[in-house]
Amino acid sequence: MGNQTTWYVLVLSGVTDLPNLQPPLLLVFLLVYLMTLIVNLLILFLVSTDSHLQTPMYFFLGTLACLDMSSSSVTVPRMLFDLHTNQKIISLQACLTQIYFFLFIAMSEVLLLAVMSCDRCIAICRPLHYMQIMDQKTCVRLVSGTLISGMVYSLVHILSLLKLTFCGLNTLQSFLCDLPQLLQVSCSDVFANKLLILFLVVFLGVCVLFMNVYPYIIILKTIIKIQSKHMRYKAFSTCSSHLTVIFIFYVTGFFNYLETKTNHHFADSSRMSSVFYAVLTPLLNPIIYSLRNQELKTSFKRVLNRF
Repeated sequence: MGNQTTWYVLVLSGVTDLPNLQPPLLLVFLLVYLMTLIVNLLILFLVSTDSHLQTPMYFFLGTLACLDMSSSSVTVPRMLFDLHTNQKIISLQACLTQIYFFLFIAMSEVLLLAVMSCDRCIAICRPLHYMQIMDQKTCVRLVSGTLISGMVYSLVHILSLLKLTFCGLNTLQSFLCDLPQLLQVSCSDVFANKLLILFLVVFLGVCVLFMNVYPYIIILKTIIKIQSKHMRYKAFSTCSSHLTVIFIFYVTGFFNYLETKTNHHFADSSRMSSVFYAVLTPLLNPIIYSLRNQELKTSFKRVLNRF
């Protein structure tokens, strides 16, 4: 990073350009953030304290709750600060820090969802050997692998960004620092950076998509053969929740990246997709898993009965 970037600052456009909307939006997003923390902390508490939930599936669900809280905490507090103070200036160093943690958590979550798909496949297709295959050491290694992979993925992008130079006062059409938009305001040739993004997104995207889709093809074949309607419904219920989370994560992420990357003229649409992807998804994930999960509901009732 050259001398031009030593005290370089960026301007975030924020959630809205209308001053009258900032106070109500501040309240709304504050409530969403608090709800995100409360719901995910509740799931983490239930998974950690209830002996009935000491299984690999809930271990991964607890990890997902931690990632969702972290993802929300990387973006929302800064957005709330900007809405409250109307100061939308951010230093390049702070911007790079936000990008690092955002990419790290996002990639870790993508890989974790793939691990959870494989976990459901083993649980449904090989139930008698499930606890032997998915023992505690294996689960810890899988989670550690996703986190390390997320760190490496994010670090690769940050190291490539550190080679760029930035000049002038530029505005990012978002409330958060986003990798594609940061490339657009660089004074350097960013062809290599765009090529790196394309390679990693295509290569990792195909691999992770295969890891998510293929287990469910096997699961579907197995569920069709199940005679018990109760067991079939339970399997479908568990899988449908996970598939819904995967669908929301990929669709919102895809539209967020696509609009930021190719159509920066539609700023309002881009900001809306960014809000849904970065703010609402971490809240929706635990709610979706909880709505159709009888074991989580029962565990929550047991906690309430103690009081």
